[in-house]
Amino acid sequence: MSATPPRPALPWHPRPAARAALAWCGALAYPFALFLTTRGTPFDSPGLPLVSAAAVTVLPLALLRRHPLPALALILLGTYATATTSPFPQVVYLLVLAHDLATAYLVATRTRRTAVTAAALTLATQLAVTARLGTGPDGFTRTTVTLVLALTAAWLTGHSVRERREHAAALRSQTAAQAVAAERLRIARELHDMIAHSIGVIAIQAGVGRRVIDTQPDQARNALATIEDTSRETLAGLRRTLGALRHTEPGRTAPAAPREPAPGLADLDRLAAATGNAGVDVHVQWRGERRPLPPDIDLAAFRIVQESLTNVVRHADTPDCRVTLGCQGGELTIEVTDDGRGDRGGRTPGTGYGLTGMRERVTLLRGQFTAGPRPEGGFRVTARLPLPEGVHRS
Repeated sequence: MSATPPRPALPWHPRPAARAALAWCGALAYPFALFLTTRGTPFDSPGLPLVSAAAVTVLPLALLRRHPLPALALILLGTYATATTSPFPQVVYLLVLAHDLATAYLVATRTRRTAVTAAALTLATQLAVTARLGTGPDGFTRTTVTLVLALTAAWLTGHSVRERREHAAALRSQTAAQAVAAERLRIARELHDMIAHSIGVIAIQAGVGRRVIDTQPDQARNALATIEDTSRETLAGLRRTLGALRHTEPGRTAPAAPREPAPGLADLDRLAAATGNAGVDVHVQWRGERRPLPPDIDLAAFRIVQESLTNVVRHADTPDCRVTLGCQGGELTIEVTDDGRGDRGGRTPGTGYGLTGMRERVTLLRGQFTAGPRPEGGFRVTARLPLPEGVHRS
């Protein structure tokens, strides 16, 4: 048996306690490092103290992210200690910029209470440093105005960044909520359109079988066979839908259930036969040339016809209905009409999930949908679905 090869060494990462200790050490060392590196005489060049001050400014940054107020206090302490050494003006400007940037960061990332406290500490320390450097009454006034304006600009910048981040988070949350709602509506439409038709057929065939089981056993057997076939078809559709839902679960590693092709207008003959078994003869007529349709339009058209036939079976009380389809003028036209009882059967436009689902499908495809009683009696459902450029020109 061959020996197991040694596992490659993983890069070392300090533990949280070690990282916290390093952050505190850096921040505590900052005032001393700044005091030592920025000292100079009036005859020295400001270049080296300026570069040194910029270099040691990185020491408290790690603590600023973890404990903002203690880190800011150490930064301000270092600035005040440096003011006792008569630093170069360039170094003072750099430290003031560091204060304002730290304040802007806290305004953008912390609570308003923390931000207000940080801004007050910063302004108080800057004014104390100005008084310590002895700029005179006029100079002190001008410097105070400049410091207040600079700090205000830092506050507004941090506030703007915070608002933009919160707005982006709200948009992401809203987009996610809309996506979830749209998916729930899609699943609800699929389940309704798939099950409502089957349950309607099963209910009617069960009633027929119950009434004729003693007098016409052959017709009762036919009704039971229709119930069996419809139930199997519905179960297959449910498995397909549930399999698709499980397939989209995050972190799923098991193979998804085999998915059958979604129904389309090619299944109209089967749908018409099932509706005929439920007691309503369906007459299908095509106008114009039949062309292959995109899957979304094909599925929507089938579901619209299916739901319309379900309503005819359940509410129209008529022995037949007509389905007319056509691909003309860059659109697919669907019309389902019957000579039944119209809206007296519970098909008032705008009520029920069936008509709502059909209208939603058509709206998602940027089409037009109408449904309502016919003046001469009966009911009409009409849908117009625009076809992509390549379809209606093929």
